[in-house]
Amino acid sequence: MGKFRMSLTILRILELMYADLDREHYGLELGRAANLSNGALYPALDRLDRAGYLTSALEEIDEKAEGRRKRRYYKLSAAGIRLAEQELRGAPRLPGRGAARLSSGRG
Repeated sequence: MGKFRMSLTILRILELMYADLDREHYGLELGRAANLSNGALYPALDRLDRAGYLTSALEEIDEKAEGRRKRRYYKLSAAGIRLAEQELRGAPRLPGRGAARLSSGRG
């Protein structure tokens, strides 16, 4: 993987996902927990995904029966875990760090 431009938004996403490696996360919950707007969150998730630091998949539900659109779930890849460990080790204290918690998994 080539040089990846780090930002506070990406650091916050990595921090939240690294704190709960065993489950998949969807955009809305990450945005709420990190206090990020959709305009900041989704481009950052897309960059991480395209760079191979995340895996992502669209959930398989009947949107009509569920009464909502399908969610895209994200999880740190092995490369993403290494990136998080490397970047978070030297990261300055982020605004809101440790204050936000993610909701429980899918559902």
